[in-house]
Amino acid sequence: MANVKAENSAVKSSVALVGCGWFGFALAKQLVHEGYRVTGCKRSAEELSVLTEVGIEAYPLQLGHEASSAPDAQALSGLFQTDYLVVNIPPRLKRGNAAYLEELQQLIALTQGWQYQRIVFISTTGVYPTQDKLMTEADAMAESSDSQVLLDAEALFQALPHTCIVRFAGLVGPKRHPGRFLAGKTDVSGANIAVNLVHLSDCVRAVSAILAAIHSGLSVAPIYNLCAPSHPTKAEFYQAAAESLGLVGPEFNQQSMPSKVIQADAIVTDLGFQYQYVSPLDMLAAC
Repeated sequence: MANVKAENSAVKSSVALVGCGWFGFALAKQLVHEGYRVTGCKRSAEELSVLTEVGIEAYPLQLGHEASSAPDAQALSGLFQTDYLVVNIPPRLKRGNAAYLEELQQLIALTQGWQYQRIVFISTTGVYPTQDKLMTEADAMAESSDSQVLLDAEALFQALPHTCIVRFAGLVGPKRHPGRFLAGKTDVSGANIAVNLVHLSDCVRAVSAILAAIHSGLSVAPIYNLCAPSHPTKAEFYQAAAESLGLVGPEFNQQSMPSKVIQADAIVTDLGFQYQYVSPLDMLAAC
């Protein structure tokens, strides 16, 4: 087990980050702080100042049918010519499964010709079926059209050399407090379900640790789950979450439901990563 410190490993490395939303922007800022040269993108030129103000080299990039014109590969060469590529494009499956995959295929086409030391693709534990089971990285299985498209998206990047898939559990953090999710609701099923969450800070730290490990020449697995090691029940957690905001907690019925538990200790074993927030209950004060 290796304990990787990104601060000492990032000198002269560069990272392209496609998807500078809530998580992506937090990651980009941290990587700049650690000494990486970071490039990033936003959907419109008007939004780029948000990135440049914190030291990110910014480019406009809009993928898919919503784009007014096809992306100019030559104009975007500065975005993609880096040592590492981190792809963080949320699925937004309500638009249709095909649209998401088309965006990713378009992105891959834009990056052709550049060999990355590693591509990190941010995925989700939504690839695991709803079963009473401890889910490791090997247990992904499509049980719906949505989970199938998530696996199809992963497959696009797994077909490329040097890819690491990072599957986030439910993501919470500043401006995403879980106390509002079920507050005041009644007749809620699944009080028994194990809660699988991860804090924004741990997601940022984990991706940073992966990049640092690669830079240091350490072996990195092709897939990592990322989820807090402790799993309170849905009833316990969402009651506490609502109360932490002074809200009325949810009322649960007696209907039990299958309870999957995401096991996410491979990154701990491989890289010496330590979760800052071991339990979802610990996250409430940091949301």
